[in-house]
Amino acid sequence: MILPIDFTKDPYLILDFTEKNPDLNTLELTDTSAFDRYVFDKLRKAGARVGVGGYNEHRVIYRRSPHFQQTEADGAREPRVIHLGIDLWAEAGMPVLAPLDGFVHSFQDNANFGDYGPTIILEHEVKGKPLYSLYGHLNRESLAGLYEGKRIKSGEKVAEIGPFPENGDWPPHLHFQLMTDMLGLKGDFPGVCSLSDRAKFLSICPNPNQLLQIPGLP
Repeated sequence: MILPIDFTKDPYLILDFTEKNPDLNTLELTDTSAFDRYVFDKLRKAGARVGVGGYNEHRVIYRRSPHFQQTEADGAREPRVIHLGIDLWAEAGMPVLAPLDGFVHSFQDNANFGDYGPTIILEHEVKGKPLYSLYGHLNRESLAGLYEGKRIKSGEKVAEIGPFPENGDWPPHLHFQLMTDMLGLKGDFPGVCSLSDRAKFLSICPNPNQLLQIPGLP
């Protein structure tokens, strides 16, 4: 469990942020208040406690920020569009729980528009190998009192979902991601990659639903 939600009993709604969703053609994605109203209106109408956004999804919502562009060696710009985690859209202040025993690997406030905002990365050991879990779009209070190496027990509250704009300026949600290799990074890790980098990142970012077990997601 990563939120105080039982996905086998509590109502949730799978949200589509790909080009297949016609709503995104008219939604002003750079207006976070409008984006927030869209998400939470959808949840209210569905009677859902949380919205779920999928792993390995080719999304169009990242056009809202230049943060999701990367410069190639030849100077060309390629958009980052492939989502490497699972999003859980829920009200700000909802507790975030550790799904496994571990310790704090690193943390920081990634404060660019459209970025993670306050971010925590935990390190775990699974079958004798390291596994890292990332929690993005938190509130700033979540970083208070943290230190690298702090032990965390499974089920322990590690953070809270943050409000905008401090959460990277997104409608409140948790970005949850798994990595088998941190690539030397601390306090940050790409949560979205380009099409050309898709195979590389999927090879080190396993599907978080292996842990979450949300019905209806691959």
